[in-house]
Amino acid sequence: MMYLPMVFAIRLEDWVVARTFFYYTTFLLILLALVGIAVSGYSPPNTARNYLVTVFASFLVIPALLALPFNYLINSITYFQAYFEMLSSLTTTGATLFDDPTIVPAPLHLMRAIAGWVGGFFILVVAMAIFAPLNIGGFEIFAAGQGLQKSSNQIGSADAKQRLARYGEQIFPIYLAVTAALTLALLVAGDRTLVAVSHAMSIVSTSGISPVGGLEGASSGYAGEVLMFLFLFFAVSRHSFFFASSKEFFQNLKLDKEINLALACLIIIPVLLFLRHWTAAYEVSAGAEVPSVIAAIWGSMFMVLSFLTTTGFESAAWEGARNWSGLGTTGLILMSLSVMGGGIATTAGGVKLLRVYALYKHSQREIQRLNHPNSIAGSSRRVRLIRREGAQIAWIFLMLFALSLGLVALALSATGISFDDSILFATAGMSNTGPLAHAAGESFTGYANISDTGKLILCVAMILGRLEALAVIAVLNPNYWR
Repeated sequence: MMYLPMVFAIRLEDWVVARTFFYYTTFLLILLALVGIAVSGYSPPNTARNYLVTVFASFLVIPALLALPFNYLINSITYFQAYFEMLSSLTTTGATLFDDPTIVPAPLHLMRAIAGWVGGFFILVVAMAIFAPLNIGGFEIFAAGQGLQKSSNQIGSADAKQRLARYGEQIFPIYLAVTAALTLALLVAGDRTLVAVSHAMSIVSTSGISPVGGLEGASSGYAGEVLMFLFLFFAVSRHSFFFASSKEFFQNLKLDKEINLALACLIIIPVLLFLRHWTAAYEVSAGAEVPSVIAAIWGSMFMVLSFLTTTGFESAAWEGARNWSGLGTTGLILMSLSVMGGGIATTAGGVKLLRVYALYKHSQREIQRLNHPNSIAGSSRRVRLIRREGAQIAWIFLMLFALSLGLVALALSATGISFDDSILFATAGMSNTGPLAHAAGESFTGYANISDTGKLILCVAMILGRLEALAVIAVLNPNYWR
């Protein structure tokens, strides 16, 4: 994949960039070949536990290698800052040090988009092949049932390498086809090739990386936003990337609680913002009434799905939507959506919609019991398990997420960042929604102005948010290896 920016640089006749990518990529391939030869006779235990450590190490080592050409080609940043940029891309966070995208050569923008795209595919495969057998990453909600637990144990005892290969072969063609389809659609809508490819990769991987500083710099306009909006649903449900092997694809989508919850957010939040205009009695000119109404509703809907999937792209109509609602604290809404996150086993970050659904069902049942303490809920065994044991596990994860968020915010405050910005940066890192700091922060001055210590804390937050607290605790827990 690193040769693609080289080919693009050759197309632009940027020979310094092309030569740099060729040298570094060839060097890395030789290095990997030597390491492969050195460990060819070693056969470690082929279990999901060992591969979980490999996944953890990948987010530490791979960005360090990708940062080499990035640091060489941009002299204004240090190696650690280049590492921050690459880790942000690989974890699909999308936080960038460059407020002005023209500072970065176009091939490096493509490199960032590719890193985010590969990181999204990587986490998809890891979620199904590693997280699912270990009952982490959101799959712990289903582990309460004995039948599901028995099935999970059987999967966990299977060969981890075979699972990785099988899910990789199953997901990659769909992942590539979806990206190619969105790229072609954006090209038809009017975007340049680099912008169309980068935005398509960013939407599918939910990285929010843009070579032009966001959707406002694209040429596709509202048509491009509508196309991206439709493809963002791939980050809402885990069933999206498995329709090729499922005969009941549409039935699964219809019954998917994560999709239902996302649709509820898409309806309720824009409606509330829309109604607030009338309750606050704001005045608008009669001639601009209908266009402003449509733009406000669309801007709200796009932003809800964009930040719910932790992508972080801003709609061109969002500013008008904020003015229409008259609500000055919309940043809290975007932060809440980012924390909620997308579906399990998707490229989205956050707490995940399935955990939120489990907590919602438990809360709903508890409210019913306040009025009818002796009532018996009439629902299936699976639903009862989700709202009891599943809700308990979801609550534990939510507390771990909140505790981690508080610790990261406290550590950032110790570096001299204000309390409000510390909460914002911590939320952006833990939910892997880098553009959140720009969209929700009123005093945001850029990630480049954060000290190296603050960037290091954010690196830890991005890895913790990408792998989730349960996976990191599992790796660090000695009892896990017994």
